Amino acid sequence: MLSRGEYLSKIIEEKGFNVMSLSKASGVAYTTIRSMIERDLANASIDNVLKICAILGIKAESLNKPELSAKEERDIAEDLARMIGELETNEALAFHGEPMDDETKELMKISLENSLRLAKQVAKKKFNPNKNK
Repeated sequence: MLSRGEYLSKIIEEKGFNVMSLSKASGVAYTTIRSMIERDLANASIDNVLKICAILGIKAESLNKPELSAKEERDIAEDLARMIGELETNEALAFHGEPMDDETKELMKISLENSLRLAKQVAKKKFNPNKNK
């Protein structure tokens, strides 16, 4: 599992930046960004974190959430497929007896997936706190 600094470094690279170009774009000193990465964001100012996240197009809280493993991602996909399948076969996806339209079903699926993902992340943080530092 990636540390917060490693995760930030990975996002920087994925978004097509390096530390120098991110420094120029965000107005945060190069050495400050390097320090944030090396120290896993310990003692990083919220202003600098927010500036960097704004340039990277990510939410600041995403840096605090433990990354999910490939197995956990598969578990989420399987649980989601099972839940959607059960909802569709039991006609639970209906409003006053009228079936939900495709757009509403998709929104329901997204909501369920986000809930499953958040539950996994909270459980991981709560039950394995030392693995997520």
